Amino acid sequence: MVCTVGLMTSSLRPAGHPMTSALPRLYCGPLEHLAVPTVAAELPDDAMPAERLLEPGVLDELLERFAAQYQGDDLKAVASLWSKWHFSAMAAHTLASNLLLERDLPVALDQMGLYLSDSGQTIGIALPHEGTPLGSLDAFERFERLLQGHVAPLVDMLGCVSGASPKVFWSNFGNYFEYFAKAAVHHPMASPGLGDEALRLIDHRVYPDGRRNPLFMPVRYLPDEHGETQRTRRLCCLRYRLEDFGCCGNCPLDDAAVARASNTTSNKTSSTTGNKTSNKTRQPRTTAMPQSTGAVVQTFPSRGDARRRVAS
Repeated sequence: MVCTVGLMTSSLRPAGHPMTSALPRLYCGPLEHLAVPTVAAELPDDAMPAERLLEPGVLDELLERFAAQYQGDDLKAVASLWSKWHFSAMAAHTLASNLLLERDLPVALDQMGLYLSDSGQTIGIALPHEGTPLGSLDAFERFERLLQGHVAPLVDMLGCVSGASPKVFWSNFGNYFEYFAKAAVHHPMASPGLGDEALRLIDHRVYPDGRRNPLFMPVRYLPDEHGETQRTRRLCCLRYRLEDFGCCGNCPLDDAAVARASNTTSNKTSSTTGNKTSNKTRQPRTTAMPQSTGAVVQTFPSRGDARRRVAS
């Protein structure tokens, strides 16, 4: 089956956006480990147009390259893990600009480019300009280019290609969205209540016009048996279905459920890999919001690192 997803088109170079030098100022404090996006009117030769992710076969090929570095062939888990790398990029850069500079970055799929590693994962972004002033500061309007022009069509394609529920991918994005909205307060340029509008968005089940909000409550803060508050995702990201991983520190599944699910997955592949009893362990639970985004995003090289960029 060939997956096709429609894209809401937008102008690549909208008029009336003088170039600024504000964007690089964001990459300090909790964002200092991230590489500044490339900004150029023409897409660099080593960047792939992001809208190609919606072309038949392109995402399949990237996921195949990405899966080659892991044990196991669970496509749902592979696609989910790939999306976590990708969505952490989109959440980090766009929320920083949106909240700190009140600028709307050109991140619709038909506006931007992606730098990809040899293994097919997103390691950087290329933009045609540094964004335009936000048309509205309201929670339900200020993120629409990102959500409707990028996340929504890509989630549909990921679900179609992998067979995983779109809720898994929205949950992955929402996890980073919530994280960066809260972490932004630690930025040197932050003002009090900086992330309030972003957090207001994920606190509502529906939009004011009645549309369902797929970002509603992606994480919860729940007490554990010791009375300590734990940051917990609403939905599991499925990464434990790959042999290389156990559960992350925010997984909503308890250890018994993980063991049962892992053994079920192992049994399904026993004909090619042999019977294995899962001995996966969970990463330590996350109890607080760290001040460095590097604690959650392990997807981007620092500005001092050499970036391997491969056009695809």
